[in-house]
Amino acid sequence: MTRQAAAYRDRRVLLAGDAAHVHPPDGGQGLQTGVQDAVNLGWKLAQVVNRTSPESLLDTYHAERHPVAARVLRNTMASVALRRPDDRVKALGDAMSELLGVDENRKRFGAMMSGLDIHYDLGEGHALLGRRMPDLDLVTANGPLRVVTLLHDARPVLLNLGEPGGVDIAPWADRVQLIDAQYTGRLELPALGEVPAPTALLVRPDGYVAWVGDQTDLRLTDALTTWFGPPTTA
Repeated sequence: MTRQAAAYRDRRVLLAGDAAHVHPPDGGQGLQTGVQDAVNLGWKLAQVVNRTSPESLLDTYHAERHPVAARVLRNTMASVALRRPDDRVKALGDAMSELLGVDENRKRFGAMMSGLDIHYDLGEGHALLGRRMPDLDLVTANGPLRVVTLLHDARPVLLNLGEPGGVDIAPWADRVQLIDAQYTGRLELPALGEVPAPTALLVRPDGYVAWVGDQTDLRLTDALTTWFGPPTTA
């Protein structure tokens, strides 16, 4: 059985996980999809409850997560179809196996199955925008640091990889961590491969990148306000 709720939010009712989408368990896709539903919704709900952000922030939950589950439903339906005992389906399965013998195809399929290729539509820009932030090994004034450790407190992070002190987010300092760091390695994304390292980026509590730019990019203020509420006035 494959089913998906038409809407993930109806006023004060919010659906996630198996309440929002049901499908065959192929590849464990439902588990990681449900967990990501909860992580996507949790920080948004907290900000609305704490009156940091307007209630409209909750509408982004459906906008981002509904298409993700819809694709999982299509994937699992295709997987079930390939298991049918039919000569034509077997021929199709053999063709699929041949295609997956190509390294590039395996990488893309693996990223899709694991959910690591998810891309939220946050506008045009750097390849990282709207994608999950890779767990980079950074160097800071206080020593080495991994990106994932910055998300343990479920707080957003403005990661400045350019000139230290070059980015000012003082009106949001009560909500957003500002980290000056250096990164000299390669930056690779699942399915996409290597991409240019940005000067600065804003990472949401769910690990997805909400803005990429530098200290001259006026869109940073818009991104901070959209995702983490209006600035604090002195």
